[in-house]
Formats: sequence, structure tokens, C-alpha cells
Amino acid sequence: MAVATYTKSGTKSSTVAVLPKSIFSEKIDSYDLLKLAYDAYLSNGRGNSAKVLTRGNVRGGGKKPWKQKGTGRARHGSIRSPIWRGGGITFGPTGEENYTKKLSKKANKKALRQALTIANTEGKLSVIEAFESKDGKTSETAKLLTKIGAQRRILVVVEDKTEVVDRCSRNLPNVKVTQALYLNVYDLINADSLIVTKKSLEIIEEWLRSDK
Repeated sequence: MAVATYTKSGTKSSTVAVLPKSIFSEKIDSYDLLKLAYDAYLSNGRGNSAKVLTRGNVRGGGKKPWKQKGTGRARHGSIRSPIWRGGGITFGPTGEENYTKKLSKKANKKALRQALTIANTEGKLSVIEAFESKDGKTSETAKLLTKIGAQRRILVVVEDKTEVVDRCSRNLPNVKVTQALYLNVYDLINADSLIVTKKSLEIIEEWLRSDK
């Protein structure tokens, strides 16, 4: 299974990269697993900073608003009761919630293979011999990606995210660079163009060829 391959300067390479069928031809019976992996990524990045004040945290309310009997009104012990305006909140977030979702290694690897298969079948995938920059200039990276034909949301997969690679790409709002071993379903599904280096391809193949 061959795919478009480019040199590090962005020209078409004479040698074509061959994609392993075990990774890029995963059978997809349904998209349920991809949905689980996608949601798990979002949930695991969710913060839990929201916190409400219960009746024990709201200031004031130490004095009984009126006497227990004889007023003709309902009895109350504090103006900070949850049924009062300005009172405490019942059953609100406490800041201790855990939103993380766990996916087994086997399921996660299968979801990644499915996402890579979709990227390949939809023509989003390209292989580049190396993704590097001599001076770490953003303009060089932008020209390279334009030359390759990458458009809109671009995901570049490298074997090692060095300081130079990070510097030459971080100011491009539509470009995200990630290491091969940190690949995830969320980034793969959202990418319109997927650029993978040859060394990254080898790392991905070794990582995902088994479910262990």
C-alpha cells in the first residue's frame, strides 16, 4: 500500500513509502470505539475547578430569621438555607469530581489503527522523509507545508519533537506537531492533512502492530 512521499524540501520523492496493512487497513464495523476514544480524550483533559458554596460555606445566616411560632409564617432556622435566595447550593459541583475515562491498551490501539485507516482512505495522509528546520523559522515551515499541499488543520507526526521543530511550528495556528508515541484519536480525526515522517512511520508500526 503506497502513499505520496516527499523529500524534506517538499518535492516528490523518487522512492514511495509503503504503509503496513496491519495498521492502515483496519476493519471498521462501527464507529463506536472511535467515539469512546474521542470522548475519553476530551474527558481526561477536563478540569474540575467548578465549586459551589453549600449552606455551611455561605456567609451569614447565624441568627434565626424570626421566632419559631406565632408569626403565621413557615418556620426557618437560617436565611442561608438552599431554598432561600442567596442561600447555599444543593448537589452542586464540589471541585473533587473525577471525569477521567479509561480505555484499555488493546482498545486504544485498535481505535488508533481505525483512525489512521480513515485518514489513509480519505487521502489525508502523506509521508515526508524528514521534518526539520535549519534556522527554526516559521516561514520555512509554512512554505514547506504549502508545497506539499497540506491544507486547513494540519497534524505533523515526528519521531522526536525537538526545540527547533517546536519553534518553527508553534506560531502556525492551523499546525500541530506531535511525537509518534503521543498520537491520539482526537488529533487524527480533527486533522484535514496528516504528515508523517518516515521514522515516525516505523515507530507507529512497531507500537500498533500488536495489542499488547
